[in-house]
Amino acid sequence: MDIKVQLGMRIRYLRKKKKLSIEDLALKADINRNYLGDLELGKRNPTLFVLSKICGGLDVTLEFLFKGIVPYDG
Repeated sequence: MDIKVQLGMRIRYLRKKKKLSIEDLALKADINRNYLGDLELGKRNPTLFVLSKICGGLDVTLEFLFKGIVPYDG
């Protein structure tokens, strides 16, 4: 599975686990709601800066965000 899709699924899972709407997380992370929605669908390739902001909004580490995501093996 594409790493962007895996990451999007992980963000959505953590957001729902914390009972946050997309809008709630977007506000907490100070990112655009539509952009966050695209990230969750695996349509965007976020920068490290954006991922850091999402982690802040979710109150998790980058390491925890990537837990269980399998890298592309070529």
